Amino acid sequence: MFGKFRVAIMGTGKIAEVMALTLKNTRGVACYAVGSRTKESADKFASKFGIKKAYGSYEELVGDPKIDLIYVATPHSEHYRNVMLALSAGKHVLCEKAFMLNEKQAKAVFDYAEQQNLLVTEAMWTRYMPMRNKLMEVLASNVIGEPTMLTANLGYNISAKDRINKPELGGGALLDLGVYVLNFASMVFGNDVTDIVSMCSFNDLGMDLHDSITLRYRNGKMAVLNASALSVSDRSGVIYGSKGYIVVDNINNFEGITVYDSDHKKIAYYKRPKQKTGYEYEVEACVRAIAEKWIECPEMPHSESLKMLNMMDFIRQTNKIIFPGENELEIVSAAPVQEETVVSEAPAVIEEADTSDTPEGTETTEICEEK
Repeated sequence: MFGKFRVAIMGTGKIAEVMALTLKNTRGVACYAVGSRTKESADKFASKFGIKKAYGSYEELVGDPKIDLIYVATPHSEHYRNVMLALSAGKHVLCEKAFMLNEKQAKAVFDYAEQQNLLVTEAMWTRYMPMRNKLMEVLASNVIGEPTMLTANLGYNISAKDRINKPELGGGALLDLGVYVLNFASMVFGNDVTDIVSMCSFNDLGMDLHDSITLRYRNGKMAVLNASALSVSDRSGVIYGSKGYIVVDNINNFEGITVYDSDHKKIAYYKRPKQKTGYEYEVEACVRAIAEKWIECPEMPHSESLKMLNMMDFIRQTNKIIFPGENELEIVSAAPVQEETVVSEAPAVIEEADTSDTPEGTETTEICEEK
């Protein structure tokens, strides 16, 4: 529909690998380039996935004139600098969750993108998926009456990972996992939150490993949310109504939606449609938005990213969770745009992905469901 749309990946960790596979199998788009902090890492990634161009620095990557969209797959701590670099080079951006370390950074990014008339959006994949729309349809049908309360949880045993442990990486369970339960509540109940009560447990560096969060809305509805980097949870979301309730299997990638009546009898079930990886929906949304000359995707507008970060800022402030340098809004400029060059496609080979795009000594290994 839109022709061959060239996407570049910034970063070479596990999430970047899933995106490369997604792009390879999505019609109308191509994984055209990859950028890493080292040429060796970029070359290895490009060879593995048959990517045409590989760059040994992010500055070189954003300078490629053929790139239509840059997907940022680096640690939370690097998002602000990486996204601003791409925007300064005139590139549209899809950035992984959590979008930024805080609301202040996100506001600066969105303001700059608006000045440049460029799309920038958060890759909160559940917002783009067809199952999100199905859930909204089921709720609108009044099958469970008026929904008044929900619970949601997400937990993986990932506390040993550097991205969770270290403050300098924007660590903790909140930005990595809590962002999902907050987004789930937002999709169901909106954002007119009047009260937030939270409690966390911490590692010895002050990063949260368990988060318990309760939201109260102006209309009296409530959401009780849990996120854990220590425990494996059932990942379920339950929406309670006056005539029944809905169970969402895996709020991290809705696998099924089951409806129960007031007698706890199962009355409907909706199964997730077949996916490539699940990442394809956010890419397709970006392609549509850019074609329409929008600077945000309606599935995840800037206001939603700002609200999620606003709530996470409050939760972190309440629990004294601090990231070093998070309030320093460095101005980042791109290198001059390169002249176009012809580079042959790298042959596809199977080898382990490099993780050198994180600050030294860190790790980005993730499975798809921990996106």
